[in-house]
Order: sequence, then C-alpha cells, then structure tokens
Amino acid sequence: MNTPHDSSLGREVAYPSQYDPGLLFPIPRATARAEIGLAAALPFVGQDRWHVYELGWLDMRGKPCVATATLWVPAASPNLVESKSLKLYLNSLNAARFASAADVRARIAADLSACAGAGVTVEFGLPPVADAEGESIDGLELDIDHYGPPQAGFLHADGGEAVAETLVSALLKSNCPVTGQPDWASVSIRYAGPRIDRGGLLRYLASYRDHAEFHEQCVERIFLDLVRHCGCHSLDVEARYTRRGGLDINPRRSTADFAAGHRPFRDPRQ
Repeated sequence: MNTPHDSSLGREVAYPSQYDPGLLFPIPRATARAEIGLAAALPFVGQDRWHVYELGWLDMRGKPCVATATLWVPAASPNLVESKSLKLYLNSLNAARFASAADVRARIAADLSACAGAGVTVEFGLPPVADAEGESIDGLELDIDHYGPPQAGFLHADGGEAVAETLVSALLKSNCPVTGQPDWASVSIRYAGPRIDRGGLLRYLASYRDHAEFHEQCVERIFLDLVRHCGCHSLDVEARYTRRGGLDINPRRSTADFAAGHRPFRDPRQ
C-alpha cells in the first residue's frame, strides 16, 4: 500500500523530460479516514478541487501552448492524488505533442482518473477570485495557546438555539506530514443547527497550526468534529489553500442537502 513517505515529497527529483503518467502517486484515503473513525459509508459528499496555474504542451508542429485548468477529484474516490506527483506529471506534458487542447484535457482526465480510482473532471480556466460570503471570526479577542494536535474539545454549541449561518476564517494553517512545510488556508463553514460558539471554533482551528496532515484529511477531520461536537445537521466545509508549485487545492465536504448550488471561487490569497 502506498504511503506518503513512499512518494516523491521531500526528495530531489529530476525534471521530467517526457510525458510520464507513472509519475502520479495515489495515496489511499482509507488509512487516514480510519484514524478519525470514518468507515466505508461516508457522512459527506464533496471533491478536491485543484487549480492549475502552470500547464503547457506542444502542438503537432512543436509550437508551445499554455493554459490554466481546474481539476475535480471526487471525495468518494479510493485515492487522493499526492501534490508533488501531480506537479511532476503536469510538467511531463511540456514536451509532449497534442493535436488539440481537447486531446490534452482528455489525456489529463484519463490519467488522473486512473490514479484516483474514480472519474476526474478537467476544465480549462480557473474560477473567479472573490471574498468568501459569511462572517469572519478572526477579529475575536481571546487567548490562544494550543497549536496541536487538533483539539475537538474546544468545540461546543448552544443546544437551545438553532441557526443557519456561514462562518469564515483566514487563520487555518497545518503542515505537510512528510516535509513539514506549512500549508496556509482560508476556511468557510456553512451550517444549520445549534449555534456554534465562535471563540471555541477559532481556538479549534488554531489547534491545527502545528498539526501534520494532508489538506484533504484536515477538512474531513473538521467536518466530522463539527458534526460530533456541535450537532450540525447540515454542514458544508471548504478550505482554500494557498498555491505551491503552481497548484492550489480546495477540499470541500458537505452533507447532501448542502452540496448543490455552490459556485467555486478562488480566495484573494490564491
């Protein structure tokens, strides 16, 4: 079974000189999900949305072509796609010749689908940049002194008052579990249910600061902790991570009733 430490993360890797789908490295989701008590029947739907800022290839006459792209990996796929391997794979297209942009899109979709174990959608272009809708909790005045591991005990809600609201924070930070490099993100939490205590939520998000876990797994942990500790009966959690190596990732997990009607966008920091 592939593990993060078997990947190219943290290792010096030669720049690919030719197209090579074998560079893509799948990591099974099941191991990390088992650690937070998730079984095969997932309590959410969603996707990992990648934004690709550096994509290039050659046309049939050898003329360079460039584009941006958005990749959609379903959360129900058995594997996530490791980020450095995705960058290396995309770089391997730089010297490959294609008859059309549509052929490039189809090739990327096929290769990523094989890696993820489920259908991956590829679209050229990027979502617009916009500010997140909702109320920021970052201006709260409070003391914080716990930065890891994530402390779900900080979360609590007022069981006597049901609300529907969206809370946002730009203060989410975690670390790569292999290299230790920091991963920065903004997070949106849209929910219906007992009113979440905002101070506790901010302390909880800050408790990821020294935590080592992949982006996708952090979002799933946040989703599950909010359901378990705050009683959210409808929930949507999306984290928009800042760019690294020409890529950024935006994992989103939702209850089925909150899954539709979402317009993807990029955070101003992206």
